[in-house]
Amino acid sequence: MAVGTTGRVTSNQAARRLSAFCGAGRHGPMPLGSAVLTSAGRLPYKAIIHVAGISMWWVSSQRSIQRSVVSAMELVNQHGFASVAFPVIGGGTGGTQADRALTWMLQSLERVESNAAVTVVQYSRR
Repeated sequence: MAVGTTGRVTSNQAARRLSAFCGAGRHGPMPLGSAVLTSAGRLPYKAIIHVAGISMWWVSSQRSIQRSVVSAMELVNQHGFASVAFPVIGGGTGGTQADRALTWMLQSLERVESNAAVTVVQYSRR
């Protein structure tokens, strides 16, 4: 599996691209660390994978972040996707420093077997 990180993208750019999408709510409450697959709507992708990386108290942990990565990669493998892009799960809103969350994600990705190319996107505030 190839894992890379991209340059920083502003959250406003991401929000504009995702504004046409809606669908994760149809799955109901998600257990911490779980992942669900939804349509990509009008986005030029095959699907969107949503993870529950932060608790209902908006707090992330090493376990929630790492389990979210594993759950998402299980869906990637199950559906035979050639590539996947992740934001830094739990870094920022979840209260975990982005560098620490990224380290935990990369540790999980090293342990997952997959043929998919993985990109981790780091967002920056303007």
